[in-house]
Amino acid sequence: MRKLTGAVCAAAAMAISTGFLLAQDMASPSEAFRIARGGQLYDKWWVVLNGTKPEETHPAYPDDGQYKADATWRCKECHGWDYKGAEGAYSSGKHFTGIVGVAGSAGADPAAIVEILRAEPHGYTADMLPDDAAEDLALFISKGQIDPTTFMSDGMSSGDAAAGQVYYEGVCVGCHGLDGKKVKDMDPLGAIAGNTVETMHKILNGQPGEAMPALRVLDPQISADLTAYAQTLPKE
Repeated sequence: MRKLTGAVCAAAAMAISTGFLLAQDMASPSEAFRIARGGQLYDKWWVVLNGTKPEETHPAYPDDGQYKADATWRCKECHGWDYKGAEGAYSSGKHFTGIVGVAGSAGADPAAIVEILRAEPHGYTADMLPDDAAEDLALFISKGQIDPTTFMSDGMSSGDAAAGQVYYEGVCVGCHGLDGKKVKDMDPLGAIAGNTVETMHKILNGQPGEAMPALRVLDPQISADLTAYAQTLPKE
């Protein structure tokens, strides 16, 4: 009887332990979540991390560049919203730096990308980007790049605006309003959606520091359709 009782107790303990481990596994973020987080870190990492905004200009930022301080520490500022750097949307204009994009790192080993982030000229320390953040950013660069230009024509989204309206009214209207003007501390959505590559990036990955869903878990065509509809909203 004691042996039976001991066996039952051992089995119960194993079941509890297994359940605890399964609960831990289930609580671990999915790769899709980590990639989207990496996309937000690419946008503005210190907001995602509730960290300190850099006050000095990044040492690798060109002397003749038009931005200073924290703006120069954003990955997107040199590598672009389309990830193509000097060969993409930032090939000219006020954001031009002449720096290559990260598109060539798509498919690369995330661990190797982390090493690049830590080393010069990037120089992102563990105080700036803790290991988990650096790993998520690297995962985004390796596995999360969706080329927005494949969903564009003449600089605007080539998505289906009619389909985008349905998605917008089901997912976005609660925060942005029917006319895209509900958020008072930002310009009307119709005014900023004209930057197609930035809009696509934010729809796919979410907005740093805001409760905006990351739609990369869905077909990217949906993000293109949403962008197309947002571009029809009032600009003023």
